[in-house]
Amino acid sequence: MEPTLNKELLTELVTFRKMLHANPEVSGKEYNTAKSVTEFLKTCKPTKVIENIGGTGIVAVFDSGKPGKSVMFRAELDALPIQEINSFEHSSIILGVSHKCGHDGHTTVLLGLARLLTEQKPKSGKIFLLFQPAEEDGEGAKAISSDPKFKMLKPDYIFAFHNLPGYPLNQIVIKNNSFTAGVKSIIIQINGKTAHAAEPENGLNPALAIAEILQESAKLSNNDPKRDDFTLITPIHIEMGEIAYGISAGYGEVRLTIRTWDEDNMEKLTTELISCIKKAAINHNMPITYSWTHEFYANQNNDTAVSLIKEAASSLSFDIFQRKFPFKWGEDFGLFTQNFNGAMFGIGSGKKSPALHNPDYDFPDEILPNAIQLFQEISLRILL
Repeated sequence: MEPTLNKELLTELVTFRKMLHANPEVSGKEYNTAKSVTEFLKTCKPTKVIENIGGTGIVAVFDSGKPGKSVMFRAELDALPIQEINSFEHSSIILGVSHKCGHDGHTTVLLGLARLLTEQKPKSGKIFLLFQPAEEDGEGAKAISSDPKFKMLKPDYIFAFHNLPGYPLNQIVIKNNSFTAGVKSIIIQINGKTAHAAEPENGLNPALAIAEILQESAKLSNNDPKRDDFTLITPIHIEMGEIAYGISAGYGEVRLTIRTWDEDNMEKLTTELISCIKKAAINHNMPITYSWTHEFYANQNNDTAVSLIKEAASSLSFDIFQRKFPFKWGEDFGLFTQNFNGAMFGIGSGKKSPALHNPDYDFPDEILPNAIQLFQEISLRILL
């Protein structure tokens, strides 16, 4: 008989989840979170705990000691720089930082799975539990993937889930191919020349160059998620000059995010946007530079991995929803699905749940048992 969740374990997990929620840490600074996770893992008696992967990352290894496949499950450690407005007992005690994406819950799910593996390790192969730092800024997966300690693991499959407000509680949301968009942000710097406002001809004001970049980039957007060639460019910040009416501005800055469903379209859109920037520099005779930041690869779900999720969910009699097109937000797990057979899926947080990244959001603990059981069932189907 497979180990099961009992009331005592669920109570322990909810308590741990609320502790994480009350003590959030932003991307790359998850030192105490990682310490708490490591301490919990040691009570689960894994074969090995690998620490400090890609920064504060952790991998717990459960090795059967027998040949076989390996499967990895991933959760995130970091919180967001958002001030919480909830007033419950486990609200954040860190000013301006809170778990508004549910990573506290995702991490707790993996710890619940670890506790089940304490009772029964895999019958063949290996199970890896990856606790990843810095998902929110897109740096964590890159740091993990480039770490030699991670490169040694080489999982056959890798899975992750994200809780989804707006979907029925505990509904399993699956999709083949792209699950989330590829997303990256660009910083465009227009380096003109300051002048007296009465004599703008003696300077180079960036206003018209900014206007051209915004107008031309808007033409590249095709904000229809039902289309395979979906593209979206969103202005998020514009800066120019100072509030000084005697000065014609000499410097301007534009920040945009760009989104597509896959990496091929991302490459095409990137090229087209750079072309717009270069044309604006020529048309307005001023140097314009750019740099990229916060890059998230599209989650490309493997068909076999999606089938495994669907079969596991069906065997548990869970409600399954087949989504028709990807989510427009980015997720750092995309880098893993670009390099391994794997898939991301969703679990509904409830139709009335506050949206992700809202200051009143909180991970619903009712998700914990279903998510843990689903990961367990997926592992059993791979490690026969």
